[in-house]
Amino acid sequence: MKKFHIILLTILLALIIKVQAQEGTPLRLVQTIPLPEVEGRMDHLAADLKGERLFVAALGNDTLEVLDLREGKRIHSITGLQEPQDVLFIPEFNKIFVTNGEGGTCDIFDGDSFKLIERVRSLEDADNIRYDAAAKYIYIGYGSGALGVLDATKGKHAGDIKLAGHPESFQLEKSGPRIFVNVPTASQIEVVDREKRAVVATWPFKDAQANFPMALDETNHRLFVGFRKPAKLIVLDTESGRVVANLDSVGDADDIFYEATHKRIYMSGGEGFIDVFEQSDADHYRILAKIPTASGARTALFVPELGRLYLAVPHRGSQGAEVRVYEAQP
Repeated sequence: MKKFHIILLTILLALIIKVQAQEGTPLRLVQTIPLPEVEGRMDHLAADLKGERLFVAALGNDTLEVLDLREGKRIHSITGLQEPQDVLFIPEFNKIFVTNGEGGTCDIFDGDSFKLIERVRSLEDADNIRYDAAAKYIYIGYGSGALGVLDATKGKHAGDIKLAGHPESFQLEKSGPRIFVNVPTASQIEVVDREKRAVVATWPFKDAQANFPMALDETNHRLFVGFRKPAKLIVLDTESGRVVANLDSVGDADDIFYEATHKRIYMSGGEGFIDVFEQSDADHYRILAKIPTASGARTALFVPELGRLYLAVPHRGSQGAEVRVYEAQP
């Protein structure tokens, strides 16, 4: 009987430790949404807040997966795509914009019926997509070096901004005309004036390469850039391009998000972790947590209105494709 009590006490202590560890983490796993029969690499995501939906660009599966966040399940798959790399949902038009790397297009779908409305062509290796809601322009990184400008109201190609190489993640200022663009093939960040539609500054890097993900803290004039060679989070002053912090990070990173509420940076990497960094002030940062995830889970979406981070996990071995939902903790 005494042995039984010891075993029971050991189990209870283990459970208490597990609960405390979960409560102490800055991100708590609250849900998983399976994506059966989805194969290959997963790319970027977008959210429809009013409709409580999540869109996942399943690049390797040539589909866009539509998830019901309230029910926690997939409700539709848009098929026939060609390496979908990113997705944008614009509520005012109720339209879904999907960039296709292999197809070289931006496909525009109705938000309710999921029927194809328009196809913008001649966008070779169409990749990251962003929206300027004030000007109603969409920006798409594509080709060997350009940001394509689309008129969101008409769904038409309205011009290009030339760059030194293929752009990866880029961020738009809300209080000004600048776009900060990662150009890894040139090992630099290019600063674009979207009113002039021209590059106005370049910030090169000598000791870090493969700058893919990026996030912006506009209030503190800070830019967060993820490098893969070596794996680093580098923080820059957006007024000067000066490096203010340099920290080791998760490998194979593809998404970064800044959360102003808790002053945190979330960084997802294919190495199998989410790195959480804490911002003490504009110039000081530290690693707060390294949360184990899954191999290849390098793309994510943080939705500040919900306080949740959605992580795309690809099918690898016994691990099925799914979206893991994490809730930010105080």
